[in-house]
Amino acid sequence: MTYDFDLFVIGGGSGGVRCARIAASHGARVGVAEERFWGGTCVNVGCVPKKIMVNAAEYGMWAADAAAFGWHIETHGHDWRKLAAARDAEVTRLSGIYDKLLKGAGATTFDARATLLDPHTIQVGEQRVTAERIVIATGGQPQRLPIPGAELGLVSDDLFTLKQLPKRVAVLGSGYIAVEFACLLRGLGAEVDLVYRASLPLRGFDDDIRAALAEALTAQGIRLNSDVSPTRITRADNELLLGLSTNFVREVDAVFFCTGRVPYTQGLGLEAAGVETDANGAIVVDDDHATSAKHIYAIGDVIHRVNLTPMATAVGHALADTLYGGKPRKASYANVPSAVFTSPPIGTVGLTEAEAAARGPVDIYLTRFTPMRHTISKREGRKTVMKLVVDQKTQRILGAHMLGEDAAEIMQGIGIAAVMGATKQDFDRTIGIHPTAAEEFVTLRTRAREAGVQAAAE
Repeated sequence: MTYDFDLFVIGGGSGGVRCARIAASHGARVGVAEERFWGGTCVNVGCVPKKIMVNAAEYGMWAADAAAFGWHIETHGHDWRKLAAARDAEVTRLSGIYDKLLKGAGATTFDARATLLDPHTIQVGEQRVTAERIVIATGGQPQRLPIPGAELGLVSDDLFTLKQLPKRVAVLGSGYIAVEFACLLRGLGAEVDLVYRASLPLRGFDDDIRAALAEALTAQGIRLNSDVSPTRITRADNELLLGLSTNFVREVDAVFFCTGRVPYTQGLGLEAAGVETDANGAIVVDDDHATSAKHIYAIGDVIHRVNLTPMATAVGHALADTLYGGKPRKASYANVPSAVFTSPPIGTVGLTEAEAAARGPVDIYLTRFTPMRHTISKREGRKTVMKLVVDQKTQRILGAHMLGEDAAEIMQGIGIAAVMGATKQDFDRTIGIHPTAAEEFVTLRTRAREAGVQAAAE
């Protein structure tokens, strides 16, 4: 059979665009459809605009700290509209680049919704096309909790269309989006309540980092409502009333549901193409990212593995090389560095202490200190915490975790070491750069504790 395209990609986010562009560069006839905006969540309503707003919040803190270093700076409040205009201009620029990259590689782009009609036929807007292979890269979407009045709340995407800063905000959830939103909104001047069911924020992260983050959030004036669930939202005049499971009510101007994202698979026609999903709507794939229809693949947040932009990009690139470049390979999901852009930020790679201890005995190295800048500024809640999780037998670094300024920048280099299989002794013989916080990772000499001995014995 002759197809219109060798490969058709549904979804113009980072993973889909990379896969399409590389496949086209290998000579494949490629089509790509995007129904909303090129660049996907990350460029438009995620990583990029969020980081710009995090930067804006940091400038306020630096201006306040400057007096301790001899600077006399007068501030006159924050201009939300000016920030929004600058942020939106950068988002528009980057989104346009994605479209240009695809066209430059020879791919055909469609600004339309795409749905599967059968295993090889796609309805794209008003036309139908066929493809030998298909890649689904439609990402995820935010969800609200099923509570009365949920429609009165906002989701994470809505932050980037607000016309002004809400003065009193409740953020529901304690994942990375929730804590990032809490910090940037607080940094820009809002009163913030963080409401979450667990005892500590950031479930799934290392417990020492979670505890340190809770302290940092409290120090900057964010009110933590732990072990609490929201029960309802009601409107009263010009404010919202958020009911809590503790029978307290928070009076706020906005409620953000940062309570997880779900794979965007509804209405794609997956059943017609024979593509299976799990109970949560995520597309089921094998180790090669092939679905139950073996010529259809899925990558990125739509499969709900490691929901990070660089991971989706790496998988998309590897898939294109495998299918059309004559270079079969896979992108590894192990030792993926990541960051949480809280205030201060978090950087992490590898296993948490609990995950590593479940596998066998580990040595824990831990330090906590005030970074040099804040020994002068005297700002509270800016402690740096750094931690190494080391396999007791092989001395390999199984995990590295940090909360503190520049954590994300520092962790990128540590991530290289983790991927290469570096040992504690490799760290020990590396000369530190002084004076920096990063040098602490190579000067940790005293073991704080061991863990996992009982697990190994059992």
